[in-house]
Amino acid sequence: MKFNSFYALIFMMLLSGCMDTEGFLELNGKVLDENTKAVISGRKVIIKALEEIDNEFISSYAGSFTTDSSGTFSYTLTKIKKAYWYEFSVVGDTSFACLNKRISLGELNTNGRFLSFYLDKLADFTIKINRMSKIPALDTLYVSWVSNGIDGKTMYPYVIGNNWIYSKEGLRWIGGDIKSVIRTKVYADKRTIVRWELFREGKYKEIIDTIFCVRDAANSVYLKY
Repeated sequence: MKFNSFYALIFMMLLSGCMDTEGFLELNGKVLDENTKAVISGRKVIIKALEEIDNEFISSYAGSFTTDSSGTFSYTLTKIKKAYWYEFSVVGDTSFACLNKRISLGELNTNGRFLSFYLDKLADFTIKINRMSKIPALDTLYVSWVSNGIDGKTMYPYVIGNNWIYSKEGLRWIGGDIKSVIRTKVYADKRTIVRWELFREGKYKEIIDTIFCVRDAANSVYLKY
């Protein structure tokens, strides 16, 4: 097995060395909804060429295109000299998450006319917080959420309507009459986990909520404490 792997590596190196990194390459394909497989029109895709220098990839702009009304595209790529990899960045918005996909020049030479990019649908998501307790006067609540394994605070901007929040130290609420709402977006049809951490009278309590947010609907979780 090691013998075969060694020769496979040598073959790939020789193939890369003989591959022409200049000229033009015809690209065709489509952008689709990852779950429903419906095509997505008017979606912009930015291409970056990746040149490996001193074991690091240096990127440069190589072009862009937008899918037509049928969700498909045809584009002539001007290859960048010494670039054996290209990164395709499909621009996201309030409906779909962005996508970054790295494709080798060899694969583009072979399958460049049959490309498919699948985007994850986003869903509206609201986290509601209501402190009902009057005693003790002060306690501390932290809130975080993860959607499809990705930190929710980094995957999509969130807006907070609240009082008593200390956002410089994370999403932290301290005592008082708290009624807060966090509005954001998460992945539709995939698992989102909300984690509440409550520190009260020297004791720690963790509460976990799991939700599969439905596309094109209002999704929310609610904590009273």
